[in-house]
Amino acid sequence: MEIKRTAVFGMGALGLLFGSQIARAEGEDAVTFLMNQERAKRHQQDRYSVNGIEKHFQIEEAEDAVPYDLVIVAVKYKDLKDVVEEMKPAVGPDTVIISVMNGISSEDILAQTYLRRNVIDCVAIGMDAMREGTALRYTKPGRLQIGVTEGDQKPAFQALVSFLERTGIPYEICPDIRRSMWNKFMLNVGINQACTVYETDYAHATAPGPILDEMIGAMTEVIRIAEAEGIHLTQEDLNRCVELEKTLKPDGYPSMRQDAVAKRPTEVDMFAGTVIQLGEKHGIPTPVNRKYMEAVRRMEERWG
Repeated sequence: MEIKRTAVFGMGALGLLFGSQIARAEGEDAVTFLMNQERAKRHQQDRYSVNGIEKHFQIEEAEDAVPYDLVIVAVKYKDLKDVVEEMKPAVGPDTVIISVMNGISSEDILAQTYLRRNVIDCVAIGMDAMREGTALRYTKPGRLQIGVTEGDQKPAFQALVSFLERTGIPYEICPDIRRSMWNKFMLNVGINQACTVYETDYAHATAPGPILDEMIGAMTEVIRIAEAEGIHLTQEDLNRCVELEKTLKPDGYPSMRQDAVAKRPTEVDMFAGTVIQLGEKHGIPTPVNRKYMEAVRRMEERWG
């Protein structure tokens, strides 16, 4: 298995971030953004830029695709089920699939339709990418954390590692990738929701004070639920998440806040909703995430 042609589903901050990195390393012909017919026609004339440099991305209709070597899924949670169907023409028996989505369930959802051996568990962490209109800006490209949970994933995993080495995309192999996924989930439950609810940026959310204290409370709820789910997260993990957030562009803000600024539906169901659901399953109180859920719901109602 060798990865030469890549398809990306999703032109948000992470889709553009990884698509532009691949295009820079392999050439613009090596990566294509695939989407449904309506969206493709709408965006094919758009002019994109990455850190102020104009980029010419290939945008094509997914229904006309032939199998790619690698498919990167970078859509919002609410769109995943539709994209699972849309990407069928782009996926062959040896197509490697990774998700750079937030949350802890996208791989399992993808594996309901596609071969689990080709769906490599992946976490995207440490980037501060922000998309405004058709412009992407970032100061930290972050890295991909990848790993295997089943033995028959090894051929696809090795193909992905070779590809990341060749393209220079930063990555880290994690022996316990599920724990890494939960760690990223904990980070997002905190910073994404705190910045959204309090309409603020990384600097203000991580400064000592009530916003940070409440954010830590939301993340602590994740630690308790993770333990009940058989995943061991610690206070040290939480502290490292907060320290990482402090290194991001001070006036930047995460994807959920970007959605709120644009008055788009947020991923609160994937963050607070998942915590609340699992809390009820295990009898664990989740008051901070319930507060976040109610606050974001009120916000979304005001947008109509």
